Amino acid sequence: MRGTFFSKKVPPKNYIFEHNSVLSPIHFSNRGTKRFQCRNAYFLDKSKEAKGVYMIRFVILCFVLALPALAWCQEASSVRLGLLTLDKALELALRDNLKVENAGLELRKAQDDVAVARTRRFPSLHVSLSEARHLTEEAYEFKEGVFGNFPATGPIPPRDTEIATHPGFTTILSASLDQPLLQLYRINLDIQQHEIKQEMAGEKLRAQRQSVANKVKQAYYGVLQTESAFEATEEAIVFYHELDKLVDRYLKEQTVLKSESLEVKTRLAKSEYEALTQRNKLASQKEKLNNLMGRDIRTRFNVSRVPESTIFEINLEAAQALAIEQRPEIREANLKVKHAEYARRIKESEYMPDLKFKASYYRAFNVELLPDNVATVGLFLRWEFYDWGRKQNQLAEKTKTIKQANNDVHETTDKVLIEVNSQFRKVQESRAKLRVARLSRETAREKLRITLDEYKQQAVLLKSVLQAETSLAETKRQYEDALLSFWKAKADFEKALGEE
Repeated sequence: MRGTFFSKKVPPKNYIFEHNSVLSPIHFSNRGTKRFQCRNAYFLDKSKEAKGVYMIRFVILCFVLALPALAWCQEASSVRLGLLTLDKALELALRDNLKVENAGLELRKAQDDVAVARTRRFPSLHVSLSEARHLTEEAYEFKEGVFGNFPATGPIPPRDTEIATHPGFTTILSASLDQPLLQLYRINLDIQQHEIKQEMAGEKLRAQRQSVANKVKQAYYGVLQTESAFEATEEAIVFYHELDKLVDRYLKEQTVLKSESLEVKTRLAKSEYEALTQRNKLASQKEKLNNLMGRDIRTRFNVSRVPESTIFEINLEAAQALAIEQRPEIREANLKVKHAEYARRIKESEYMPDLKFKASYYRAFNVELLPDNVATVGLFLRWEFYDWGRKQNQLAEKTKTIKQANNDVHETTDKVLIEVNSQFRKVQESRAKLRVARLSRETAREKLRITLDEYKQQAVLLKSVLQAETSLAETKRQYEDALLSFWKAKADFEKALGEE
């Protein structure tokens, strides 16, 4: 006689009561020994009293009815704490992460340096003012005829003359304007070199953003993996608690052995320990993720489930070309070559003389001997025509720096290609592993269905059904691990391509 728990048929005494969380409903079968299975928990009662059967049914029914309530509580908790999606986590990290912010500040500092270099094209204006008081008496004596003796005027000066300074303050004001001319060529080269530095700072910012985005993805997937394991452990704890209560009752009635009770308590304690370690690990992972997102590490949140793997179609050649085009390390290495080339051109420009337009004005107050007003306009030329080979040696140094920069480009490109190839293979392997895990899960599910049918026909023992369900639970865990491994490999591959 067989039936479903929710049908009108009432199972007779001494029937096996079995609940399968995957393939519900609940089935009954005449076997002599009553056993109950709910995931990994087993209820054993060798008594033939109907009271024990009803107690088992009552416990299981209460647990089954409590599952929706537990799910609702978890959902309500998720709403209360706030659901954090991967896209939102990336958005917060790229906006508020401190390392990304510092890299952005370095870019703005480089932009300021370019603006400073451009100001050197314009005239430089200088004004100086000097106010001094004489502490000593200063006098200048000019002998008669010291400046000559002319027939028309006679000696100059006509007699001995003494000029003394005033004991008060002497004020000297001077102003000048310098406009570089031939130096404009070197100034323009310097501006272009600073613009190269600005682009290099931009590539460093891109590299920092990619690094943070990859860390956020890895941390997010790690939280998901730990949460999945923690939820499974919590379910096991609930089962073992109910099982422990029931076995304790049967132990008092002397219908089970003490070793069976100790086995249940051991499994319960082990599950509680695993839950504690998983809870602590989850808290640490969430703190790390909050830190990556640039917010208070105590912020509480829940994460959303990872979707099924998407179609990922790209060949290795295309991936290599995309990485060479997008990777900030390669771009920065090429910019370093340009920067070294500009440094050499700037050094070559030092062979040219410095020529500038200069205008100056001088005014002295309380001074009788010197002119109190002087204004000049002219050109100023300065040229170091011989330097004992200094510039030549400096040019040789700059040439070697260019060679080093070119070597770095080749080395960086090779490293990037090796990384792309490695990550591409990992994506292939993880996707193949995911396919195997998916097929294994479907195989285990089908085996459980067949075993259940055979069990209904009394062709197999209950032990076979329990083993089939245990195998299904294991393949589910392996599938979840394979799915998260695929997304982690995909995140690393995206970083290798130079994407955020």
